[in-house]
Amino acid sequence: MHVKTSIRSWLLSVCLAGATPAFAVDYNIAATLVYFDSAGNETLDPAEPQNNSSFSHETLLALYDTLIRMDQAGVPGPGLAESWTRNADLTELTLTLRKGVKFHDGTPFDAQAVKHNFDRMAALGRRASGSVVETFNLIQSVEYIGDDTVKLKLKSANGQIEYWLGGNSGMMLGPAGTKGEAFGGTITAIGTGPYKVKKFEANVITSMVRVDDYWGGTAGRPAGFDHHYVPDGRARLNALRSGQANIITLDPRAIPEAKGAGLAVHVIDKNAFWDIYPNLKKGPLGDVRIRRAIMHAIDREALGDALTNGSGKATQQVWSSKSPFYVKDIENRYPFDQKKARALMAEAGFKDGFELSLLLLNTSEYRLLAEALQANLGEVGIRLKFDVVDVSQFPLFFKQPPRGDILLARYGGRSDPVQSVYELVGTGGSYTPGGSASPRTDDLLNQARGMAATDPRRLAVMHDLAREVSDMVGTMPVISRANVYAAKAGCIVNLEAYLPSGDDRFNDVKIAAGCK
Repeated sequence: MHVKTSIRSWLLSVCLAGATPAFAVDYNIAATLVYFDSAGNETLDPAEPQNNSSFSHETLLALYDTLIRMDQAGVPGPGLAESWTRNADLTELTLTLRKGVKFHDGTPFDAQAVKHNFDRMAALGRRASGSVVETFNLIQSVEYIGDDTVKLKLKSANGQIEYWLGGNSGMMLGPAGTKGEAFGGTITAIGTGPYKVKKFEANVITSMVRVDDYWGGTAGRPAGFDHHYVPDGRARLNALRSGQANIITLDPRAIPEAKGAGLAVHVIDKNAFWDIYPNLKKGPLGDVRIRRAIMHAIDREALGDALTNGSGKATQQVWSSKSPFYVKDIENRYPFDQKKARALMAEAGFKDGFELSLLLLNTSEYRLLAEALQANLGEVGIRLKFDVVDVSQFPLFFKQPPRGDILLARYGGRSDPVQSVYELVGTGGSYTPGGSASPRTDDLLNQARGMAATDPRRLAVMHDLAREVSDMVGTMPVISRANVYAAKAGCIVNLEAYLPSGDDRFNDVKIAAGCK
């Protein structure tokens, strides 16, 4: 079948190509978008594990175009591949590449560049990030049919490969930047995106400048985009108020203060949530009664009210209530009930409680939630011990040997719902160092993989999967998580939710005229 672009994707592509909108908006195209974020980049290599999720995707999305471009809602559309077709049994994907695109160093983008990237990512093996490994585990072989055509032959039927090529696995690097065995911090970040690197300091700053001959157009885009890693929320807010930054990630607890200071607060709802990832091979966590006890021990409503100023809501499942995969009857399966939690622990042989090591990522937002959970769980005898590491070190949880019994982290979701659930609960998933909670979890995931995204049967399978994950507590959702930003009033334009990632895409964010 031939993939057709949605009206939304078509309109977006027109805007990216530089078409004039029907209404006039003036922008300061000489200014630099200066963003102070709570997470940073240890490297700019999309294949490196630290960049598997949302730490920080704003930078990667600005530097690297993907073969298939996900729109804001997560619908696949044309990117570096103008179009693609599938065979009838979903075992082949043929990409037709966009002509006339160049990497930041002037090298043409073509099938040979795709080959270079695919060969590199496949050769990295387990050194690569989970999503890259998972993508190349699907591919049997790649054929290069001329300068602008690439055919992927898959090991088995798969209806989701388009989504994977819309993420890290589809980010194309210039061959000159990844010569030899360059990986992680040794690559040179050369992409085809709307910004190119001016300066990079690991976990400090990525400073970028606008690409004026960008194939997607430059209308209204700022002259530069600087991404700063500033883990302390107070320091970020002070930077905005002093004019060092023009947009920041705002700790939800600071929403009233920011509004009181006359700043604009942007609450961007996401298909994202705070989650506790358990290593099911560590201590008592292998017992489903213990996992259910933890679910009952958490006062989600209180945590949401106290820590997010209304920007986060209690949740017990992977999907938001707006998702077609949401299952209403499991949302309140584990009400806050400390008596029930203690009874389950006693039944499992832990009436006197036990200790868990929580790998804690070192930002003020993470620490606040972790300390609240520590108090909650402590009330039923579960003693949380913090193992504090830099945000960039979250892969320590699933690298061998895994560090920590549990990891507290936000999960932003993926554009492919099957990938989201697989990463969280499937055997071999990015966040399951102890495997899945049940064989049926893996069976249902395999069923969903073999169905096209448009197959109506897939919805029923995904609902069954949600119920199985809830029953077996394969992962432990806590509260939903919106992205909260603050900026000078009226100065930041076109900041929209980007649902395929936990982070938002800043590529088309603009600065209003009269603002710095």
